Amino acid sequence: MKAYLIRVLLIAASFEWIFPMIKGIDTHGSFVTAIMAGVVFAFIGWIVEALAILLTTVLTISTFGLALLILIPAWILGFWVIPAVTLKLLADLMPTYLSIQGWVPALWGGLLMLFIGVITSPKSHQYD
Repeated sequence: MKAYLIRVLLIAASFEWIFPMIKGIDTHGSFVTAIMAGVVFAFIGWIVEALAILLTTVLTISTFGLALLILIPAWILGFWVIPAVTLKLLADLMPTYLSIQGWVPALWGGLLMLFIGVITSPKSHQYD
């Protein structure tokens, strides 16, 4: 739980201070609004990731595994696109707070969100 709280606070800090430095991304509002945007970003990210996994599963089952020849390289090369898509969806849902002009700024912001996700991910294989 602590890792998720730290993740939301780092996302909020990036919304408030780092995203305005990226050309093409504009934020408006206070830090409290940034915290709310961080929570919404985490929720939308969970939905986008679940939909991507569902689509991958359906394609794999319906093609008897042949789709994996395309899907595995696509996941390896495109895993950093999911946070960019999530940012674009957040900008559509909260246009008074966040505006993104194009996919290039969204990809830069997505890379930042991916980095935050990697450094705050809980250890799933921790042996104590």
